[in-house]
Amino acid sequence: MADPKLWHVGLIGYGEVGRILAEDLRAQGVHVTAYDLKLDHADSAEALRIHAQAHGVSLAESHAELAHGTDFIVSAVTASQAVPVAQACVAAIKPGAFFLDFNSASPGAKQRAAALIDTAGARYVEGAVMTSIPPYRIKVPLLLGGAAAAELSPLINALGFASRVASERLGVASATKMCRSVMIKGLEAMVIESFTTARHYGVEDAVIASLHETFPGIDWEKQAAYFFQRVIEHGRRRSEEVREVAETVRDAGLEPWSAAGTAERQAWIADRADDGLFGSKGTPEFARSADWRTEADRILGHVQASASPSNKD
Repeated sequence: MADPKLWHVGLIGYGEVGRILAEDLRAQGVHVTAYDLKLDHADSAEALRIHAQAHGVSLAESHAELAHGTDFIVSAVTASQAVPVAQACVAAIKPGAFFLDFNSASPGAKQRAAALIDTAGARYVEGAVMTSIPPYRIKVPLLLGGAAAAELSPLINALGFASRVASERLGVASATKMCRSVMIKGLEAMVIESFTTARHYGVEDAVIASLHETFPGIDWEKQAAYFFQRVIEHGRRRSEEVREVAETVRDAGLEPWSAAGTAERQAWIADRADDGLFGSKGTPEFARSADWRTEADRILGHVQASASPSNKD
């Protein structure tokens, strides 16, 4: 295949991840086309179109239009859409094209998506993003899996990615990601629950002091602010991911009590964010408090108001 910098790259999903990848690829002069379901809705399309125009990104009108003629497709959507996106690309994907599934989906979901893409004559590669993308951008640590992973890795690394091959067997990379997410997403949910409850009882300083004594390497004030902000901004996507995590745990023969609870807490925060509890989405101020206490107080105010007699039947 030609020099990857001459590829026509297709990005499915033009959210935070898609926009970061688009910016870093366009900075190298790579031809990028993007598609997102939000482009089909007037209330969400304008911001995406403005970003695309600013960075020279072409916008497609459908999955099939994007897939037609692109050499390398990155699917970066919510976990529940990983298989439907692969299905939507099948009819138009170019034989021999690479399809990188960036989604936080279970090994089973990755295998189902791979069967669709490979049957169409393209080359499916599973990707597992191993930490938060914004600090690293395109260089985020990335595990690859599948028969075409070893071929794709050096090609995308030439574009600035930081990938390495986990296994040529599908499911290994995503299992690594899912097992890690039991811990990381669970820790997010536990910090929100623990710190908000501590705030209610007025013991947050004592709790943080105790945590610092046990885990002196963690700045708990800074970590809590970051966890609150990320869940408020991305709780919907995170809750879907953790439901995939729960499926991964269940497939191992364990009941996913921890993962299931994490998914519920992430979704609960996402619901409150959708209702405007933390400010107006899309504004610079949304979920940007440097102090987790501000967000905890909003949560406590909400639950207290919900529990008041005037809000009961």
